[in-house]
Amino acid sequence: MSNLGSDAIGASPEALAAGLAGERYLADDGLATAMFLALRLGKPLLLEGAPGVGKTEAAKMLARVLGRDLLRLQCYEGIDAAHALYEWNYQRQLLAIRQAGEREIDIYDDRFLIARPLLQALLAPGEQLLLIDEIDRSDHEFEALLLEFLSDFQITIPERGTIAARTRPIVILTSNRTRELAEALRRRCVYHWIAYPDAAREAEIIMARAGDVAMATATAVAKAVQDIRARPLAKPPGISEAIEWSNAATVLEKGGSPWPEAFRRAIGVLVKDEEDLAYLAPVLPRILDEALA
Repeated sequence: MSNLGSDAIGASPEALAAGLAGERYLADDGLATAMFLALRLGKPLLLEGAPGVGKTEAAKMLARVLGRDLLRLQCYEGIDAAHALYEWNYQRQLLAIRQAGEREIDIYDDRFLIARPLLQALLAPGEQLLLIDEIDRSDHEFEALLLEFLSDFQITIPERGTIAARTRPIVILTSNRTRELAEALRRRCVYHWIAYPDAAREAEIIMARAGDVAMATATAVAKAVQDIRARPLAKPPGISEAIEWSNAATVLEKGGSPWPEAFRRAIGVLVKDEEDLAYLAPVLPRILDEALA
């Protein structure tokens, strides 16, 4: 298990979950098992789920547990090889040609190659964890570019040939499922769907990640957020927003606001869409009363 920074952490899914808990990330058995298998099998891990369930944070915390630097490739519409794989430093190549005069010069030498995240991960596979974030924001053409990398952990550069990793890098992909990913990409990965936690689990997460928040506050927030997420909102709040709401309400309560009022005044920390706020305004008092009961 050469990819792991610690044999103890990589001994089992339970040991990996314990290591993540030490970094205040609570992974359930399904997620811990998917991570463990991806590491043991040397395969990329594809995490799908709604925005805010902790996909990116899972990659960050795994990198920390394994003692790796996080190398993040944020996907977006129109992303291409020059941003993800590599590109040539054309200005430096032209300058070198002018300075060389009659002498021969290899303009495809390493000094002219600009390595982007995928190539960087191949060149230093034992030092980094590569996060390909929100792959669903890219297009199918970019997915096709990834297939060679994800199956064989290599990149073909026409001017240089094939560059392959000496050891398999650790790769995590995330998707909010705004579009369906290609079957060829899915087949190359260990897959796990991260759902929103239930109220009891979310209260545990809030206690682990929030600051000076009481258990009663975390429990009330978890109950209220479960109710709010079940409603037809344009942008349901994620776990990080629930944590922020707990902290914000606690700050207001310590400043003199009673609990229901503290939660109501801090609602902009939880819900960040004007129409959603307008929709929740008339029902929020009842939601808070039931959560705080």
